[in-house]
Amino acid sequence: MKFLVTLFLAISVLAPSAVRAGEWEVGPTVGSRVPALHATDINGQSVSLGELSGKTGLVLVFFRSAKWCPYCQKQLGELTEALGPLGARGYKIAAISYDDPAVLAQFTARRGINYPLLADKGSVTIDDWKLRDSRYAPGSYAWGVPYASIYILSPKGVLRAKLAEEDYKLRPPLNVILSTIDGLPKPR
Repeated sequence: MKFLVTLFLAISVLAPSAVRAGEWEVGPTVGSRVPALHATDINGQSVSLGELSGKTGLVLVFFRSAKWCPYCQKQLGELTEALGPLGARGYKIAAISYDDPAVLAQFTARRGINYPLLADKGSVTIDDWKLRDSRYAPGSYAWGVPYASIYILSPKGVLRAKLAEEDYKLRPPLNVILSTIDGLPKPR
């Protein structure tokens, strides 16, 4: 299966990001500090990027809905295999959507999700990151969903790389996430 993965890499902290032809730009700019999270875990407790990050960083997945999006449900299930390989690289993973914490708690229990799923009530983080999917009108059940995308962050919240597709049905597999991380310059 061919994945057209949008990939932006920061060559170094001071150098401009590398951009490949045909890529889709969404969310914060590589090399910038990302906006803070306004999210809670499945127990309703506020979380921060620093609390979620591993020694080397955080892989933050924005997804549409664990309740009704089959592409998100599949992706979230597949990402349960990510903890070991990411942990070996010093990264942790978390995923965020506009879903209510109760929806995420039920999905976590039912599917055996072993990493944090975060609720962004009112899509505040989604809007701060400029990720609200504009295809949905106010009043729609999908109003407030983010563009499905993945962000690789430093422990200090600097965006090191991102993976995004304009088509929400396409999600990069774990091997693409890992090869993206492996291709990043070593942190200084």
